[in-house]
Amino acid sequence: MSDRITAEEFVAALRAHGVQRVTGVPCGHLAGPWALFDGAGDLTPAASEGAALALAAGWELAGRTSVVLCQNSGFGNLVNPLTSLLLPYRVPVLVVMTMRGWPDPAEDEPQHAAMGTSTVALLETLDVPHAVLWPGKLEEALGQAADARAAGRPFFLLVPRGAIGKAAGAYPAGAPADDRLTRPRAVAALMAELTDELMVTTTGYLSRQAHHERDRPDTFYMQGSMGHASAVGLGLATARPERRTVVLDGDGAFLMHLGSGSTIGSSGARNLTHVVVDNGCYESTGCQPTTSGGLDWASLGTGLGYRTVLTCDSTGDLTGSLRAALTAEGPVLLALTVVPTPGEVHPRATASLGPELIAGRFREAAAAAAGGGAPEPERLP
Repeated sequence: MSDRITAEEFVAALRAHGVQRVTGVPCGHLAGPWALFDGAGDLTPAASEGAALALAAGWELAGRTSVVLCQNSGFGNLVNPLTSLLLPYRVPVLVVMTMRGWPDPAEDEPQHAAMGTSTVALLETLDVPHAVLWPGKLEEALGQAADARAAGRPFFLLVPRGAIGKAAGAYPAGAPADDRLTRPRAVAALMAELTDELMVTTTGYLSRQAHHERDRPDTFYMQGSMGHASAVGLGLATARPERRTVVLDGDGAFLMHLGSGSTIGSSGARNLTHVVVDNGCYESTGCQPTTSGGLDWASLGTGLGYRTVLTCDSTGDLTGSLRAALTAEGPVLLALTVVPTPGEVHPRATASLGPELIAGRFREAAAAAAGGGAPEPERLP
């Protein structure tokens, strides 16, 4: 008999404990419960973990029992509303958080190591009640959560990887039409156009795709730090104004810290090109929808202050759009609407290049004069 809890059992247990509303940021290890709550109309996706906790606090203050679903890589986003909203105001929210980089950081991706070894200690430091979802202990853990609720305290249910099953048929991705853009097509075309531009790529499949299509020392592959690629790119652009900087971003990541778009717009960085690949979902965690479906990228970019705003949704217009974005006066926002292709996944950059090596060779490339280059260090064995 498997120790894994089915998604249906987990959702039923939460409902039995009074959960009425659900929010969060997707994690692949919570894909089953996420899909079931979404299918029932009880889920509101949040742009960030902190926003999710604040949204849940609003529900709680209005008398609705709520839960936040997330992974511990986003725990840093939670800390401010946890410590300055939930704890002092005694707002009891249940947070179901998967544990990346735990118990052995070596068994997960390197960007999860620091938080994986620190999550429990941070909760203990903050005196926040918590329990690990060990096999056969769901009801016991939810009982502890109920006790915390009665005392007006939040509670964290920490979920080991693979502890909860998936839901069948959740968020299937259709086959792309011939002229529709896809992530592989868009990224391959972008990488082919690059010369001496500095580039930063957002976490997830976009970084993997960029590394697969064309590894270059001038590209900084970000794994983790979701939503912050645009700010890193602005730092690069303003530090090296003589070189074009390109940010390769996703819709979910850009929306997570959308305020950086306003900072970019107000900066007037003429050498910055921000390419957002909008697939309408969090592809790497199971294609859960983002909130970009009704978003007007042209109006958003203009409103944020980007000097040039371009959109493209077909292969026929792709090359021209990319060339215009790479040469127009910035800040430039180019939104590429693509269809999801979850079946095409490539190894992460750190499978062959360690994080320190990525950063080190990028520093050398960034220091080189425009039109020059820097030697590429050897790959890790």
